[in-house]
Amino acid sequence: MTENRRRMTDDRGRRKSSVFCLLPSVFCLLLLSGCDGGYCNTSLYPQGIGTVYVEMFDNQSFRRGVEYELTDALAKRIEAQTPYKIVTNRHRADTVINGQIMQAGESILTGERQIGRPLEKDVELRAVVTWKNLRTGELLIDNQNVSARASFSEWQSQSYAYGSTLAANSLAERIVEMMETEW
Repeated sequence: MTENRRRMTDDRGRRKSSVFCLLPSVFCLLLLSGCDGGYCNTSLYPQGIGTVYVEMFDNQSFRRGVEYELTDALAKRIEAQTPYKIVTNRHRADTVINGQIMQAGESILTGERQIGRPLEKDVELRAVVTWKNLRTGELLIDNQNVSARASFSEWQSQSYAYGSTLAANSLAERIVEMMETEW
């Protein structure tokens, strides 16, 4: 019985030593592979850019105030989720991002059966976005369409303003995702 225990402990010791011998070679292999394996620790955003100027979005829709919500939400998202800083002076910015809100629509999702009164509504915002590098003149985002939706319910004391704020935040999030570099 004691001989079996010795063999088991010897086998465990051999396994541990072989694993410890294997670890440095695997580590070296990972270091030498760099980003070719698909994983990198470089930034998702274009390098060489430090500041962004966010212009007020134009509003081509009939709903007023959405342009303020979107511009504010986009500036906050850029500050929070990217390595870039927002500047208020266009002449000090490395890049400028602007766009137009093409549509701010509202539709009914569900209605009350007997009366036909809407229970839940939907807000959809569509915009065209451009992001330009002011140093090189390169268009980083060239007139790309982006849209977002949000729902609200007046029965839960939510108004169109609430729904449009949610949609503007979602649209700002999608625009920041478009700012990432291609894989």
